[in-house]
Amino acid sequence: MQRRAQAKAAELGISFAEYMRRLVAQDLGEPKPKADISIMFDLIDEGPPTDIARDKDKMIGEAVWDNYLRKMGRKPRRRRK
Repeated sequence: MQRRAQAKAAELGISFAEYMRRLVAQDLGEPKPKADISIMFDLIDEGPPTDIARDKDKMIGEAVWDNYLRKMGRKPRRRRK
């Protein structure tokens, strides 16, 4: 198989390495663009503003507890406003 690939590269007038690069690029397709970091901000536009630096432990704890309740078949509790 390698000999056939080398012969094909020679037929195209390119190196074997370039031929392999083209095959890999063709197989993988276009590189996916990296996500814009700004999508991580301003995700919530409703409800009161939060202070994540101060309340992160409480917020994570509530999310974990709600997830546990969902897994156990119970409804998560409603948050007080």
